[in-house]
Amino acid sequence: MTPVLRLADAASLDDLGRYAARARALDEGGAMRLQASGDVLAAWVGVVPGSGILAEGTVLGLRTFGLLEPADCDAVVPLGAVTDRTTRAAGSADLPVPPTRALAAWSAVTPPRSGWEVAGEIASDDLVRAARSGLATVSTAVRERGAAAGLVRDRVWAQEVAPGVRAGGAFAAFSLGFLAPGSPVRVHRANRWTRLTAVGGHVLMR
Repeated sequence: MTPVLRLADAASLDDLGRYAARARALDEGGAMRLQASGDVLAAWVGVVPGSGILAEGTVLGLRTFGLLEPADCDAVVPLGAVTDRTTRAAGSADLPVPPTRALAAWSAVTPPRSGWEVAGEIASDDLVRAARSGLATVSTAVRERGAAAGLVRDRVWAQEVAPGVRAGGAFAAFSLGFLAPGSPVRVHRANRWTRLTAVGGHVLMR
């Protein structure tokens, strides 16, 4: 029997669908990790892949949603399957968990749930500027270098835009629609991780 995640309301399911669509625009064949525990659903997406044993450079997006009924689920599914189900929901708040599983290296990298310490704030507008500047540089590299643009992309998103905050984090927050003009973004740190908490969601960087 297909497990069903019952979100708080239809608007929440629509919101999940928009989030998945934004992530899919970044990676057509990407995945979402649906991690439900109790009455909270954590929906993870990968934005920038990491490298090496420690997955250095990983950038993840996270949105959380309230559930009407407690659930216990941890599944990595194709983004396309999520957008398909949310599009066909027709006013429902129920998300049948897609039966198809996806492979995503970032899903094996789990940020800590506790131990976060406040490390300051950064303006949303600064992150937007950093993201747009990086996108312009990467787009130019893709036009001029094609497949070889990967090295430029890695270098651009690895640059710091604030102490401990890489441009890849700005790119994720901007592309996933987490930022609101004029709103501050809180910065937290735990071990090797940095978390940006914005109005629309969280970005976690390693």
